[in-house]
Amino acid sequence: MEPIEVFKALSNESRLQILQWLKEPENHFTPHEGIDMRKIGVCVCQVTERLNMTQSTASQYLMILHRTGLLKTERIGKYTYYKRDEEKIREAIALLKREIE
Repeated sequence: MEPIEVFKALSNESRLQILQWLKEPENHFTPHEGIDMRKIGVCVCQVTERLNMTQSTASQYLMILHRTGLLKTERIGKYTYYKRDEEKIREAIALLKREIE
């Protein structure tokens, strides 16, 4: 995990919002096609709708978070689902503490 990449990923309000929403997805999204959002994740289409932006922009934001390791993905049929990688998020928090303390 590269510090600068984590800083870049977290430097956008919408990407931070996505991470917050995915912490408790049932409070922010309606399940998509009966998918367990805690176990599988949230569909790109759900994030797109919630952010009220284009799917390409929402997908780009999700991919940035995924590349830093903060999100995991699972593909089911034609849909990609995203959820937080709690272990990587803890690592990122520790990294930030080391870098700025």
